[in-house]
Amino acid sequence: MTDELSRYYTPLLDGSYACVGRIVLNAFNPLCYSAGGFRTWWRRLWNGSDAQLDDTHLMRMAGRFSRRLHAFAKSHGIPVVDCERGERKHEIAEEYLATHPAVQGLFLILVSRAVAPVWKVRRSKKGKLRELVQQKPYVKHYSFHLLDREWGHVTIKMSGHPPFGAQIILNGHEYVACQAQQDGISFTKEGNCFAHISDAAGLGRVADTLSAPPAIGRLNQVCERWIYTCLSLALDSQEQAASDFRYQYSIYQAEYSQNLLFRVGGQMEQVFQGLIDRTRACLNVKHLKTIFGAKARPHRNRKGKTPQVGVVVETPTYDLTIFKLHFGKLTLKGYTKGERVLRFEAHVHNARELGCGRLLAKFTQIVSRLKTMLEAFLDHLHCVDACFIAPDILEKLATPAQVGKTRVGGVDPNKPRMRAALGAVLALAPSPNGFTTSEFASQVRAITGQNEQEYGARRAAYDLKKIRAKDLVTKVGFSRHYQPLSQGLKTVAALVVLRERVIQPLLAGIATPRLGRRPKNWSCIDQHYETLRLNMRTLLQELGVAV
Repeated sequence: MTDELSRYYTPLLDGSYACVGRIVLNAFNPLCYSAGGFRTWWRRLWNGSDAQLDDTHLMRMAGRFSRRLHAFAKSHGIPVVDCERGERKHEIAEEYLATHPAVQGLFLILVSRAVAPVWKVRRSKKGKLRELVQQKPYVKHYSFHLLDREWGHVTIKMSGHPPFGAQIILNGHEYVACQAQQDGISFTKEGNCFAHISDAAGLGRVADTLSAPPAIGRLNQVCERWIYTCLSLALDSQEQAASDFRYQYSIYQAEYSQNLLFRVGGQMEQVFQGLIDRTRACLNVKHLKTIFGAKARPHRNRKGKTPQVGVVVETPTYDLTIFKLHFGKLTLKGYTKGERVLRFEAHVHNARELGCGRLLAKFTQIVSRLKTMLEAFLDHLHCVDACFIAPDILEKLATPAQVGKTRVGGVDPNKPRMRAALGAVLALAPSPNGFTTSEFASQVRAITGQNEQEYGARRAAYDLKKIRAKDLVTKVGFSRHYQPLSQGLKTVAALVVLRERVIQPLLAGIATPRLGRRPKNWSCIDQHYETLRLNMRTLLQELGVAV
């Protein structure tokens, strides 16, 4: 564990493991995604002629795919289910697996409609080919659900129209489960997480194999093992060979998670709920939800319990609390899993966002970027949660400073504008790529309610320069992005917490004594405030300050 948050809670943990989660690959034939390339492929398929290249023959290929698929499924006893809009396909497959545990290979085909690139042919009145136009209508897609010996549940979603683009959906946790069983590691699997592990270090080593370069070969092997079997319903082996139809693979989506296994589920719940309460306001967490389970997490030590292999929970037994932070196509989130697993996750919705390439050969680089983002997020989360301020920092902040050859004013947290600027730094701290001046200005305007004329880019740049002068934030290399420093983030968080959660409530409580009965929902923090309020009134009276 290299992040500060995981190391901080190590005394409460049985272990931890980091794992690649959901992986979505795009499968495509690059020749067929340009007009000239598709025409070349068609000529190979039709013995050098494109006389048959028209909308009718393209639709006939889609119809032949559907007929062959239904005939194949009927002869092998494989269910074909038509899905309505909004249905969760993976839940249908999981329900089928729960009732048919002995299935192997292809066990279910789901049919739905989605957007896919389709070529439309335009010919002249004399029948001469004028142009090929690519459109993206809603067409039938066939989701082939398979059980692979190495990857567990694999889904291949293929378009029914040429050029038969596909997506391969894999789950790294299922791969780790399959490999752990082969290595003799006992575990209890609840949903998509490992709740009890006999050898956490051994499981971690298995999970790390998905982050190493050999994982590229394993991904390519599982794709090649199944995708051409699915394609054979559209193009048989002879047609594939004659037209030289081969798929290439690129990364579309990926997840990387850090999983903390607490000894006691009740302690995990207290830690996570406290973490959310202390950080959600500072980090501007808008997406927070709780799915209530059937029972409370245990508060006793279950370390000596013998784990079972392959126990899967269909519905959430315990409360599931999730908070998310969205940054374009990147998402950072934390949530509880199972009885005693706390998971933090980095998810890229489109690998183009990372800017490091998307071909399968770049998989380890993408995972490395996600790992770096997740570790930085956990470090920032810990800095905000366990903030600290040095004794002399309040006096130093307000004094003028210098950035390069430019002399700037101090950072006075008593001024509303600077308080809003510090709050914006906290809210933008988890951004994986840092934040720009325009994003900083937009966040300040959201806090203060000002418009762009009142607080524009020039004022935002000057405020950022003052904050940089105090070593609270720094530039990311030679770019125009900024990111907070760890010690600076702790200082900013402490300033915000002291003012918003300590000084203001105490002053308000001293000036306005509490009247009436105690509220029904009286938390531990409320009791601390009440004790401080009474003691502060006594102290101020002794000092001669009117309350």
